[in-house]
Amino acid sequence: MNTRPARIKSNIDLSKSGYQYGELMLPWSNNSVPLGYHPTPFISIKNGSGKKILIIGGNHGDEFEGPCAIMRLAQNIKYKELKGQVILIPALSFEAVKNSSRVNPFDNKNMNRAFPGDPNGTPTEMMADFLERELIPSCDAVIDLHSGGKASFFEPCTLPTKSKNKKLFDANMELAERFGLSLVWVLGPNNDNRSLNSAAERAGVAMIAAELGGGGGTNPKITALAETGLINILHYLKILKLDKSKPPNEKIKKVELRNPDATIYAPAKGLFDRLVKAGQTVKIGQTAGWFHYFMEPERPSLELKFKHNGFILAHTNRGIVEKGEMLTLVVQEYK
Repeated sequence: MNTRPARIKSNIDLSKSGYQYGELMLPWSNNSVPLGYHPTPFISIKNGSGKKILIIGGNHGDEFEGPCAIMRLAQNIKYKELKGQVILIPALSFEAVKNSSRVNPFDNKNMNRAFPGDPNGTPTEMMADFLERELIPSCDAVIDLHSGGKASFFEPCTLPTKSKNKKLFDANMELAERFGLSLVWVLGPNNDNRSLNSAAERAGVAMIAAELGGGGGTNPKITALAETGLINILHYLKILKLDKSKPPNEKIKKVELRNPDATIYAPAKGLFDRLVKAGQTVKIGQTAGWFHYFMEPERPSLELKFKHNGFILAHTNRGIVEKGEMLTLVVQEYK
């Protein structure tokens, strides 16, 4: 266990009531800021005693529905309507968000593959360490809003971790269902232990992520779903006094990644002529699309077929794809 103090600091006092707008201060010396710190926007809205929730967007820098929903919440939430505390980080990988880049340009690292982090590591590792050791353990719940970014599109869903701690798993599932989307992707053994979901599990804190479309821009319908989901969770946790939530979704489909071999990957660099989309149920032998060897047009195109039954959770947004790139992410019904 790392006993060194976290290097990330905050310039706001989380014990203080009211609205506070400040920064997480990253001490990293580079050409733009050789001496000083790099800021990450940080918001706290607190009114009296109650539960504390941490809501994060911009874990990846090209995923914008989450940051938009968080900014809406920050602008619209009324201090007197709260009983407890809402902590908001609209753009966790701030430099990546500014550059519309999946990974942090400071160190070329993926924030959601950096936990538990390192206080003496790179900027991404320092931030991961601060969240896992300092911020997450102090909260009652965590929400991490994602999308497919530039590379892919996800059917909107919530992601609870299937923890060995049954009480924690039940709390995760309750958050996932209360968010209000019709699809829940249960993260089982194939979940990456370097993710924020896994960091929350290690801290014993209830947490969900959400995948909210994608494309590298914003989808107004999906952003509205995210905003409503956040309000639903705040009301469920009794942090939001007034009932602005919507009734729980009674028709929820639950899926999990039980068979990684069901996913289709690009066999080479080429052009993917997609025939299916996220949200579809598919069967063995069904055509996913055609793969064209555009650099070698004399080569016959390859018909890509599904080798297993399942549900398409996500598909690539790209036409030109690299060898090994995910073309269709196929999951199975949760059991």
